[in-house]
Amino acid sequence: MALCKIQIIGNLGRDPELRYTPNGRPVATFSVAVNQATKNQQTGEWIEATDWFRVSVWGDRAERSAENLRKGSRVFVDGRFRTREYETNDGRKGLSLDVSADQVIGLDRRDQEGTFAGAPGAEGGAPAARAGAGAAPAGGFDDTEIDELPF
Repeated sequence: MALCKIQIIGNLGRDPELRYTPNGRPVATFSVAVNQATKNQQTGEWIEATDWFRVSVWGDRAERSAENLRKGSRVFVDGRFRTREYETNDGRKGLSLDVSADQVIGLDRRDQEGTFAGAPGAEGGAPAARAGAGAAPAGGFDDTEIDELPF
């Protein structure tokens, strides 16, 4: 028996697309970009590379992913990994990195209205960007809450 497990943290490249199989089983698909920066030893400059993963999620996790995640959302994905070769319309060969997710966790904070703070297109935006009572300062930490901590 072989096991090919993967865990990634990255940002959604597009909104999840929710579909249903002929049997009625939900499946959501989306792409996740994972960035990695490395320093060129000869020039000393930082080089950033992006790897794209195609993620599919099944069942009730698919419905929750489609409901809660949006393009730009930061996510943790845990699942099984496989590569797939394909040929483009112009004859070039490509390699697809596919993940069948066992677990998808949104890493963006939820604001008071239940939308994800910081995700592009999320209504309300980041709490610091909204005016009014209860808005956190730009650093994300309000030191006036220290007196309310239970320890």
